[in-house]
Amino acid sequence: MECKRILVGMSGGVDSSAVCIMLQERGYEVVGVTMRTWDLESQFSSPQQRYPNFILEAKELAARLGIEHHVVDFRDSFKEVVVANFVDEYMNGRTPNPCVLCNPLFKFKMLMDFADTYNCSYISTGHYISLQEIAGKIYLVTGDDAKKDQSYFLWKLGQDVLRRSIFPLGAYTKKQVRQYLFDKGFVHKSADAESMEVCFIQGDYRDFLQKQLGDKKTAIKPGKFVNRSGVTLGTHKGVPFYTIGQRKGLEIALGHPAYVIGLNALKNTVILGPVEQLKKKYMLIEPPQFVDEKRWKQEKTIEVCIRYRSKPIPCSLEQVTDSLFLVTFEEEARAITPGQSTVFYVGKRVIGGAFIASQRGLGMYIADKERTNKSNHSEIINTRTIL
Repeated sequence: MECKRILVGMSGGVDSSAVCIMLQERGYEVVGVTMRTWDLESQFSSPQQRYPNFILEAKELAARLGIEHHVVDFRDSFKEVVVANFVDEYMNGRTPNPCVLCNPLFKFKMLMDFADTYNCSYISTGHYISLQEIAGKIYLVTGDDAKKDQSYFLWKLGQDVLRRSIFPLGAYTKKQVRQYLFDKGFVHKSADAESMEVCFIQGDYRDFLQKQLGDKKTAIKPGKFVNRSGVTLGTHKGVPFYTIGQRKGLEIALGHPAYVIGLNALKNTVILGPVEQLKKKYMLIEPPQFVDEKRWKQEKTIEVCIRYRSKPIPCSLEQVTDSLFLVTFEEEARAITPGQSTVFYVGKRVIGGAFIASQRGLGMYIADKERTNKSNHSEIINTRTIL
């Protein structure tokens, strides 16, 4: 008889709570695990609390449902893996996707490990996605609620994880999940507020960066605002405080709208320009991770999302060097941001993803490629730079 014991990552929120109830109704023996990764002041109702509110809420739900529940403290390792990468990326002039890194290297890895520890055949979370098997491969499929779809953050999950995963919320909208909890008698829980996108930051990420750097925060130094020609326009507060596409908070008056169109951490410069200079037909990415390395080349129509909830853009993809791939958009994309994830779709199915690479050298590579109509000019990417 198949073991129907399943481990659920319980955050204490609306979505994971609904998942626990749904799985119980389907006949699963639910085991809950709540990970303590980062404490925020807002998560404590009183100074005397041993656990933050979300853990207490998860404990309360588990007791009410009569399910086995465990609390694991991963604050140290979370800081070493996820938070350290978050800080490093900003210091290097990139804009990180902490959830994309956390899911495969931390959250789902821990779920898999504890599933084995607690003798669970499956794992489950409250993500709004579905799964589909094609030719022996498991694919992520976007959730029916476009506003809650979380496939963008999960593209790095491997087949070993997906084969043991069950995602009950893929066919639901958030409104339906809240109504489900309400109908099941969890009236208070159904009205809980939405969780934060970055779970370890409360307030401005710039303040968080400085606090994490501590004595090293002096590494964030003022530098020059420049245009694409290198002309100095003013002074910025530090490269990590800016991101591609930013307009507000620049504190510089140029007589016309200005946007961040580039960051150079080595030169400590922030490049400004008009909105037109944010629009791109091409993009360099790090080597992609595809569900099926052979099959993706046979797909006739591939679309790409370059940020969470961005409009999918039809594109083509080709390898440039061992470490870089070139994405050609069929329509212009805006604000290509190194460090962010780019996720490839065929319809609603995720076929792979990658991190956006530095775009230095791209302009000269494209110009040379178009001028000579040759395909092998990868050395230009490695030897030339542009702002």
